[in-house]
Amino acid sequence: GRMSNEATDLRFAVSDGVEVSAFLLRPPDAWLLYVLAHGAGAGMRHLFLERVSASLAARGIATFRYQFPYMESGRKRPDPPALLQATVRAAVTKAGEIVPELPVVAGGKSLGGRMTSSAASTAPLDRTRGLVFLGFPLHPPGEPGVRRADHLQAVDIPMLFLQGNRDGFARLDLITDVVSRLQPRATLHVIDDGDHSFAVPKRAGRTQDQVTDDVVTTIADWARALTGPAVRA
Repeated sequence: GRMSNEATDLRFAVSDGVEVSAFLLRPPDAWLLYVLAHGAGAGMRHLFLERVSASLAARGIATFRYQFPYMESGRKRPDPPALLQATVRAAVTKAGEIVPELPVVAGGKSLGGRMTSSAASTAPLDRTRGLVFLGFPLHPPGEPGVRRADHLQAVDIPMLFLQGNRDGFARLDLITDVVSRLQPRATLHVIDDGDHSFAVPKRAGRTQDQVTDDVVTTIADWARALTGPAVRA
């Protein structure tokens, strides 16, 4: 039968005295590693990330999930951006040390994706080939704007945006415009009827599993093109 996925609980240091938990899910046929950060309100064990990670593993994509320090210590309010970005950087470095043989993409859900791109905009993330956003939080709900996308101009690797067209944190016309201005580095994939967590209403006629399948197929196809033979030195 099929070899089982390898799952490893880990810890790593972000800075002096700051340590966080991480979780590596690695399928036996892994060809890619996705360093995946959680959103503002729920940690790395959130059902959304569990479902996406399991589905990615079925496609040969390993995931390295990790906690931000505030979540690790059970606080509600996110850490200052500098600490969040330092956590992203440390996570990518740690993941690359554990799984040096796989090409790396990084990103995450909502806040986690935005902090990953913020970190990447100031200095390249170790060995990272591209960024994958599971619902980039372009603006607070009800306050449309694009300021949070300004730093993306300074990201010099390919970016994949997966966005629900009912996402209160990213009005579709605004995220479409942002991505078009980032050409040719950026790709937008719209999840029809999806909200900020890609949940779809009953009337959409699609199950949550079908939506997750759409998400992971898109990530896999994009990453295959990114890491394919043409890229090898």
